[in-house]
Amino acid sequence: MVSAPSGAGKTTLCKDVTPKVQNLAHSVSYTTRSPRGMEVDGTDYYFVDAAVFRSMIDKNEFIEWAEVHGNLYGTSRNELMRYGERGVDVILDIDTQGAATLRKSSEGVYIYILPPSLGALSQRLVDRKSDPQDEISRRLQKSREEIWNYRQYDYVIVNAQFKKALKELESIILAERVRMKQINHAWIEETFINQYANDPLSPLPTTEKGKQGKSL
Repeated sequence: MVSAPSGAGKTTLCKDVTPKVQNLAHSVSYTTRSPRGMEVDGTDYYFVDAAVFRSMIDKNEFIEWAEVHGNLYGTSRNELMRYGERGVDVILDIDTQGAATLRKSSEGVYIYILPPSLGALSQRLVDRKSDPQDEISRRLQKSREEIWNYRQYDYVIVNAQFKKALKELESIILAERVRMKQINHAWIEETFINQYANDPLSPLPTTEKGKQGKSL
């Protein structure tokens, strides 16, 4: 799960890291806000009106949802289940409210994206030319409040240089895949241990007596 203050670049990072990592999908959220610029329905977001979104809430179709900057955002429960059934890892870009909801009920890796400074964040919001000045001011104030939530995350990436931040995000995903808690212990036991136990002619390898190895 990737969170960030508005304008820090989390959505672009999530989209760009997805094709770099095998067996990784970027979850598309539902929102009631209007499309910005060249955003495409079904690719950037599923754009729906408030009545449709509220109906989905009533039907328990979201694994998490929240109101952010006056608009509703939610993650489809069915979409995540479909990815899970195919054994595909999913990267979600969600706000801190959604992350807090998921943290209570779901295992996952939580990553927070920071801008290099509030000044840089303000300039990015201005440069994308999608919001009036009063909305930008509200987003900056909200960002100051949300940034304190970074302590609840497993990793923090400072998006000062996009290519560096993208590489760091990719590295976190790959490292998490080989953590001990993700290892298929049953496969290791069957491949490297059980076959020796069932075949007395193939004793377990032994090390030379008196020869000590080095811990790395």
